[in-house]
Amino acid sequence: MDISVIPNIKHTQADNFFLLAGPCAIESEAMAMQIAEQILKISDTYQVPFIFKGSFKKANRSRIDSFTGIGDKKALEILKKVGETFNIPTVTDIHQVQDATMAANYVDVLQIPAFLVRQTDLVVAAAQTGKVVNLKKGQFMSPESMQHAVQKVLDSNNELVMVTDRGTMFGYQDLIVDFRGIPSMREFATTVLDVTHSLQQPNQSSGVTGGRPDMIETIARAGIVNHVDGLFIETHYNPSEAKSDGANMLDLKHLEQLIKRLTQIRVTINQF
Repeated sequence: MDISVIPNIKHTQADNFFLLAGPCAIESEAMAMQIAEQILKISDTYQVPFIFKGSFKKANRSRIDSFTGIGDKKALEILKKVGETFNIPTVTDIHQVQDATMAANYVDVLQIPAFLVRQTDLVVAAAQTGKVVNLKKGQFMSPESMQHAVQKVLDSNNELVMVTDRGTMFGYQDLIVDFRGIPSMREFATTVLDVTHSLQQPNQSSGVTGGRPDMIETIARAGIVNHVDGLFIETHYNPSEAKSDGANMLDLKHLEQLIKRLTQIRVTINQF
């Protein structure tokens, strides 16, 4: 997929990786606008195509008392305002068939969560909106098996599809990234590496997912070296107080230097 088909995406001629970045979940309008504005400045500085990410709802929760959102329509309206205010594309996850047409009215890319990527009705519903569909690789799936999820989108008369690796289960409470999967998936789809979710430590006895944000740059660098098309990074200006996935998010104050170093690596890699 040529990412230039995504509405309002910039810097597509820069021969750079593209970036899906933002908070895990939409917590408020002020929070979303602040994060989007700061990432946009960084992406403009380093000529990185940027899609703002924010979940309008979090359905995959370990505990019933975990934060799930501020209200579907309210969060979607915020995503729409972010897109219109900064003239940038936006992406959000969907969890149920009826979410597809609803969210498609507000965002440019529909994302299928890793736990749900084998749900045919959900994938087809997303594809039938005509929006770009981002398929997160199941933690339980091989890279090669993702071609079947991609084919479901293609068979729904939608060629706007990409896949995102977010790690593979390693025992009960850890994930690993098998970088052999990047060239394998790039054979059949534009491929993104979800850096922050790959560093989760799920299934903790507390019911709150842990993480290793200290390894974010390590994973991101390896993705760029292995020619990944895009990076997915969740970021927040105060991860310790984020309402979802704070344990593995990147502190926003570190994003610019990370992107600077990654774009420098990309320049080197483009020579080979």
